[in-house]
Amino acid sequence: MNITRRFALGLGSVAAASAVLGTSVATASAQVDEVDTEPELESLIPGTAELARRKIARKYRLETRRARGTWSSYIGVADPNGAVRTAVEENADAVVEAYSVNKIAVAVTVLDKVDRGLLRLDQRIEVTADIVIQDTDGIFGLDGAYPSSVTIGHALAALLTVSDNTAVRLCGLVVPAAEINGILRSKGFVHTQVVPVANPNRYYLGTTTPRETFTLLQKLVKGELLSEASTAHLLTVLRSLTAFTDGIRLELSSNERLQVATKAGWFDDGRNEAGIVFDKTGKPIVTYALFASGAFRGDAAENLENYGATHPALRARTAIGRTLFDSVLRITSSTPRSWRSQGYRPWKGA
Repeated sequence: MNITRRFALGLGSVAAASAVLGTSVATASAQVDEVDTEPELESLIPGTAELARRKIARKYRLETRRARGTWSSYIGVADPNGAVRTAVEENADAVVEAYSVNKIAVAVTVLDKVDRGLLRLDQRIEVTADIVIQDTDGIFGLDGAYPSSVTIGHALAALLTVSDNTAVRLCGLVVPAAEINGILRSKGFVHTQVVPVANPNRYYLGTTTPRETFTLLQKLVKGELLSEASTAHLLTVLRSLTAFTDGIRLELSSNERLQVATKAGWFDDGRNEAGIVFDKTGKPIVTYALFASGAFRGDAAENLENYGATHPALRARTAIGRTLFDSVLRITSSTPRSWRSQGYRPWKGA
C-alpha cells in the first residue's frame, strides 16, 4: 500500500494506525503523541489566526482519535478583523443530547425575561422540599432545611457553576418549558430545545447541535441575544472559578481560567463541553462546542461511571483546552466588543 505514516495516524484510531503500520498499539499510541509538528505549519507566520486554527485542528484530531468515541464538534477562531472562521467542523449539524450544556440556553431565556422587565434577578423563589433533587450534584440538596428561598440570580449562579439540577426546576418556575422553547425558537435555535414533561414547569434538558450551540455563544458575545448587562452577568458566572474545571480549564492557572467561559454536560456515555476563550482584554477569540458519546478508549463499564477528569473524553478536552488558550495568547483581534474579567483575589475570611 502506498500510504504514509501521517495518513495512517489520521485513519481515526491508534488501532487502525497499528494495523497499517505493523506496530503494536502501545507503539502506535506513542507515535500519536510524537506527531506535534507538520511541515505545512512552518510556513505560517507565528501569532496568526490561521496558524492557531491549524494547530487547534491538529490537536483536536489527535486527542479525539486517541480518546475514541463519537465526536460532534465546532470550533471557530477570530481573525484580526473580528470575523470568526472555522478551525474544526465534525458532525456539526448532528442533533445531540446536550445534557447540562443546555443550561446556558435556559439561562438565556431567564435573562431574556429579565431584559423585558418580566423578571428581576433579586426576585425570590421558594425552595420547597419536593422540588429539591437529591442527586449528589449541586448545593440545594445539601441545605437540609426546607422551605427556604433564593433569588433568581442565586438560582442562575447555581445552575451555571456547580450545574445544580434543582436550579433547573427553580428556573422552570419562572420560565416554563414551553416558553423556554418558544424563546429559543424566536432567536433562531430550532434544535436547542428542552423536552417538556407532564408538569409544565419541569423538563429534560434536551438537544442541540454543535453549530447551534456555537452560534448561541457567538450571538451572546456579539450582544445579539441579551442586553449588555445580562450578557456581562452571564459571562461573569460562566468564567468564575466556581464553574467547571475538569475539562478545557483543568490545566490552566486561576487567572487563565477566568479568561474561559465554559459549561459542561454529562449523562450516561455523553461527555460535553462548550464555551469561549477570551484574550486578556476580554475579546472573544476562540469559541468551542464539543459533544462526545459512545465507546471511548478503555474499560466501557468504568467509563460509564466516570464523570471526572480521568475519563478519556475529558483528558482529550484538557489537552485541547491548553492548545486553545495558548493559541489565544498569540492573536490580536478587533472584535467590536470586550467582556473583561477580574483577576483572582483569594480571601481568608473575617
